[in-house]
Amino acid sequence: MNLHSTAAQLVTLAAEGEEHGGNHHSLNPYLTGIGAFAVLMLLLFITTRFNRDR
Repeated sequence: MNLHSTAAQLVTLAAEGEEHGGNHHSLNPYLTGIGAFAVLMLLLFITTRFNRDR
C-alpha cells in the first residue's frame, strides 16, 4: 500500500461521512461550550487557591 492509494482511501472515507452531517444529534454546541468553560474556570480557581507562593 503506497501513499497515493492510502490518501485516495481516506478521501473516499471522508466523503462517505459527509452524508450523515458529522455531528451527533444529542450534542448541543452551546451546552458543550458552556460546560467546557465552566470546567476551565473551576480548574483556574483551584489552581489559584493552591498556588500560595506570592
